[in-house]
Amino acid sequence: MAPGDLDTRSPGGQDVRLDGLSKSFGERCVLSELDLTIPSGQLLAIVGRSGCGKSTLLRLIAGLDRPTSGTIAVGGAKVESLQSNVRLLFQDARLLPWHRVLSNVGIARTKGWRETAAKALADVGLADRSKDWPAVLSGGQAQRVALARALVSRPGVLLLDEPFGALDALTRMEMHRLLERIWREHGFTTVLITHDVAEAVALADRVLVIRDGGIALDMPVDLPRPRREAADTAAVALQARILEEV
Repeated sequence: MAPGDLDTRSPGGQDVRLDGLSKSFGERCVLSELDLTIPSGQLLAIVGRSGCGKSTLLRLIAGLDRPTSGTIAVGGAKVESLQSNVRLLFQDARLLPWHRVLSNVGIARTKGWRETAAKALADVGLADRSKDWPAVLSGGQAQRVALARALVSRPGVLLLDEPFGALDALTRMEMHRLLERIWREHGFTTVLITHDVAEAVALADRVLVIRDGGIALDMPVDLPRPRREAADTAAVALQARILEEV
C-alpha cells in the first residue's frame, strides 16, 4: 500500500487472526499450524497450486468448516460458525435464476432491502439492470451482481475465491479496477485467492504463497496505487519472486 492510501478509506474492515490453525481430511493434512494476522483493511492475495488448501482456508475463515486444531478470530471474536460480518464470493456468481437482479442482491430481505440493494448495484455500475433476469447478463455483469450481493451488508471481511478466473482478459481488468475502487471506498478487509500471480501483484497489499500446508512466502507489495496491468520492472520482479515459491 502506498503511503497515505489507508487514510482515504473508511475504517470498515476487521482484522483476521489465525493461531496454530490446522485442517485435515481423514489422513490428509491440508493446512498445518498456520499463524497469520491480517490487519483491518488490508487486501491480501493468496497464491498456490491446486489442492494446496487455499479454498479450505477461506471456508475456515467464513465459518463454513471447522479447523482440526487451532483458532480463528475475526474482529477479535472467535469463529465457531457462519459469520454475519464475513462474505464469500466464488468464481461462479451463483445467482438465483428465478429472481431478478435487484432481488438477488437483496436476497437476505433485511429492512429497507430494496434501497440498500439498489445502492449496492449502483456501486458496481449496474443501477440500470435491477429489473433484468440473471440469464441475460454477461459473465462480468453476473460477477458484478454477486459482488454487490456480498457488499450489501457492508461486511468487515470479504473473501474472494478466484472470482475472476472464468472471465476474459478485458473483463477481468475491469473487475480489478472495480474491486480496488470499492475496497478503497469502504475499507473492508479482503482475502483474494488467485492462480494469477500478475493479478495478485496488481491488486494486493501483501501476497502469501501456501505450499505443503504452510506459508512458503509472506511478501508485501509496495507499489503505488492505482496500479495498471501493464508490467513494469518492479512488478515483474515481485511476480518472479512469487513464482519461485509456488
